[in-house]
Amino acid sequence: MIERRKARILGKIVLVTGAARQLGGRFVRRIQRDPGVDRVIAVDAVAPGHQLGDAEFVLADIRQSAITRVLAEHSVDTVVHLDVSAKASGAGGRTTVKETNVIGTMQLLGACQKSPTVQRLVVKSSTNVYGSAPRDPAVFTETTPPKSLPSGGFAKDAVEVEGYVRGFARRRPDVAVCVLRFANILGPEPDSPLADYLALPVLPTVFGYDPRLQFVHEDDVVDVLEIASREPRRGTLNSGTFNIAGEGVLLLSQCSRRLGRPTVPLLLPAVTWVGSALRTIGMTDFSPEQIRLLTHGRVVSTVQMRETLGFRPKFTTAETFAEFARSRGPGLLPPERVGRAVGRLAELPLGGGAAGTTHSTHGAR
Repeated sequence: MIERRKARILGKIVLVTGAARQLGGRFVRRIQRDPGVDRVIAVDAVAPGHQLGDAEFVLADIRQSAITRVLAEHSVDTVVHLDVSAKASGAGGRTTVKETNVIGTMQLLGACQKSPTVQRLVVKSSTNVYGSAPRDPAVFTETTPPKSLPSGGFAKDAVEVEGYVRGFARRRPDVAVCVLRFANILGPEPDSPLADYLALPVLPTVFGYDPRLQFVHEDDVVDVLEIASREPRRGTLNSGTFNIAGEGVLLLSQCSRRLGRPTVPLLLPAVTWVGSALRTIGMTDFSPEQIRLLTHGRVVSTVQMRETLGFRPKFTTAETFAEFARSRGPGLLPPERVGRAVGRLAELPLGGGAAGTTHSTHGAR
């Protein structure tokens, strides 16, 4: 086993991947303010379009073995891996994203395994690892196995990434490993396929379903990453796997009303066709996994986040969505008008009233 350097102060030299992304840039600027951090090494395959403060930017592709040299040259002791995403940060499509997520993580973990200085690893993951299926439990805990493993897309990437991280943790038990499974990240400057979907002027939905959704605010994401990347306070533990989400849930119908955007309920085959068309013209990555989320929804437990990690988000799910809605501007219709229209539709025999429309609310079945 590789021995750690005893004199190393935890969190003294931090390497952050995905620094060119909006979230990565925010975290790089934040972690520099930590008095326990001497230097921050920001890494990405593309140059960032935002300021990184006093961080040293290294243009490097984590899919290449050069990342091993970067860790060694800077004697990095804390690695925060944020370059796991559903969207490409530069040129390239789904293939590039998958390679960065999976192969990039493999290369980075290989570099960490060889490094005698690395003491802490924080990995950005997603609640997408649980999938979305009709017989899912009402609430997922960190140990709940999915009913069916994701078959493709970002969800499958996240499952593979976590598998490699578990393997690394077994090989390097001396390294503190923290995996953060984030719910859908929203806020004033979101960067996700779901945010793109919610920004559409009219929201295509799956007829007969009203899924429950959870959100986590960008500010809370940065806050919890900072907590995970430094030495834990007394009574807390920042090693392990944690669901991260704001308190409460919202139905998709509530989201559409608060945005002032009308919905177009479609049968599932039609939603799939619309999703493919929107993906083709580049409006949004309306992937099969996102369609499943918008059909069955997903809710996770945050007990471990609060009791073990010691983190309480500043924003609830509803408050996070309100921030996002304000940043989008007014929709096609006032929210009150959308609400009245939805209410009238629900009273029709074909709507959500006596006809028995199925609402995918899991716990309410």
